Amino acid sequence: MDTSIAKVDEDKRLVFGWASVAKRAGGAVIEDSQGDIIEPGDLEEAAYDFVLDFREANAMHSGPVAGRLVESFVSTPEKLEKMGLAPDALPAAWWTGFKIDDDDAWSGVKSGRYKMFSIEGRGTRTKV
Repeated sequence: MDTSIAKVDEDKRLVFGWASVAKRAGGAVIEDSQGDIIEPGDLEEAAYDFVLDFREANAMHSGPVAGRLVESFVSTPEKLEKMGLAPDALPAAWWTGFKIDDDDAWSGVKSGRYKMFSIEGRGTRTKV
């Protein structure tokens, strides 16, 4: 699943896109580039923890704060049904938006050097 930056608002210095995807629309499980699979419930919990405890972005997982979270939505079948949509209308995934305050990081977004989101975190691998 593509986690590339999906929308850029240059006037407001905002970037939006899927931060992480557990399942494609339709239900196919996603395996990430490290060979890991995230259960939708675990992704939802991780997203809530990020919003409650962090909310900040940096460039390439290091350096000073480069931006701040302005939007977060975890798509689940239950939420989609409550919105009047099919439960598999969207992927089981985490959509985010960030305001980029740092000039160097913003330059990286505009030039295409920073093309996608990468949410840093810790987890426990369980063999399945």
